Amino acid sequence: MSAVLPTQRTEIQKSARRSQWRTYGLAYGMLLPAVVIIGLLFGGGMVLAFLQSIGAIGILGAGNISLSAYQAALSNPEFIRSLGLSLYIAIVATGASTILSIALAMALRKAGRWASVACQITLPIPHLVGIAGILLLLSPSGLISRLFYAIGLIQSDQDFPLLVNDSANVGVLLHFLWKEIPFMTLILLAVLRGINPAYEMQARALGASPWQCFWNVTLPMMKSGILSSSLIVFGYIFSSFEVPFLLGSTRPRTLPVLVYRAFTDSDLTRRPEAIALGIILSILSILIIVAYSWVISRDRQSESGV
Repeated sequence: MSAVLPTQRTEIQKSARRSQWRTYGLAYGMLLPAVVIIGLLFGGGMVLAFLQSIGAIGILGAGNISLSAYQAALSNPEFIRSLGLSLYIAIVATGASTILSIALAMALRKAGRWASVACQITLPIPHLVGIAGILLLLSPSGLISRLFYAIGLIQSDQDFPLLVNDSANVGVLLHFLWKEIPFMTLILLAVLRGINPAYEMQARALGASPWQCFWNVTLPMMKSGILSSSLIVFGYIFSSFEVPFLLGSTRPRTLPVLVYRAFTDSDLTRRPEAIALGIILSILSILIIVAYSWVISRDRQSESGV
């Protein structure tokens, strides 16, 4: 076999780099129309909202440019409580969904195609339909309360624990679990079925217990799928409006509900503060996505040894 000369090696490397750049260019070129539309709609809206929040333009007149709306929003004690509640719901719902989805995906790993189909049943159901179902089941006058009354477990609907519009947001969490567990399980099933079973067979042949095989072999190979799906779920739950608005606590409210309440306030002088709250919510959501993406990127780099 003839040796490759340094000049030939350099040409091969240049050709590989050109091919790589062409691939990147084609991929980003195909994404460009969607990026432009999103940039114009979302970016344009953000710029307009920012100009209104600082008083550059607005329904009450323009010209008094200041950051007082942001100071008022950040110094509002209700903002901190709402932010804490939004993080609490997003962290608990995402964490529970992740753990239960991993367990369910492992249990359904060897099931037939019906398992994937079953996980898709709840996906097309609108959230408002799920909210109506939670209210019919868990409200003080709901089906479960009536059932408990009929069998004598409670003497009136007042004895039934408050599970909707409660301070712990139990109804909100149950709704998100009902909706997000099938979604995450569907993704993790696809990841599991793409893993070469030879790795786990080799670990078991070397004496690893089922738990050791799962913890040291299967789970690390599922990590990218877990992080990606949990990022989607966390970002959605953190910025969700309709579920905490209809099922959540009234005091404090989640951050999206607080933004809505401030924006629909009859006092128009609060409008810049409401817009500032909306921009802060958007920035927090973007920062969370960037942080998650950074974790995923670092994980992939460590796996590839770059």
